[in-house]
Amino acid sequence: MPERAAPGYAVSFAVAGGVVLLDQSSKAAAVSSLSTTERVPLIGDVLGLQLAFNPGAILSLGASATWVLTVFGVVAVAVLCVAAARSRPGWQAIGLGAVLGGAIGNVLDRLLSPPGFGRGHVTDFLAYGDWFIGNLADVALAAGAVALVVAGRHRRRLARSSPATGERRS
Repeated sequence: MPERAAPGYAVSFAVAGGVVLLDQSSKAAAVSSLSTTERVPLIGDVLGLQLAFNPGAILSLGASATWVLTVFGVVAVAVLCVAAARSRPGWQAIGLGAVLGGAIGNVLDRLLSPPGFGRGHVTDFLAYGDWFIGNLADVALAAGAVALVVAGRHRRRLARSSPATGERRS
């Protein structure tokens, strides 16, 4: 009997769960062992570890409206859950799972971290030169976006192929 691939939603939610687990545990480790004033170099000045608490979005945009970012994040998680539940196996499921996990990881910070419910600051610790400091949720968001682009290109390539012969249409 041939083995069947796991349904897309199972892959998406498994990836999301793994991302949330890694993200939250890495943030807890960062809070317990890193400093906000000293950077630990990993790859010279290009990549290091330094603790930061971001009230805003990327590059601290929206820092004065953290609650708006929280509402946006909760809505995004809800939409991503629906998309993940409908995902196809493969890159689409993996990409949606990574984006969903990254979104959940940062929304959890907004909901549960100081200074208060819905106004929490996101814990960051991956210092990219002097550009910005991020976290594993951010890495998952970016990787998930790349996987979704790959899935879209693959789907378009298949759509251009003839269903009967697999040859390209003219």
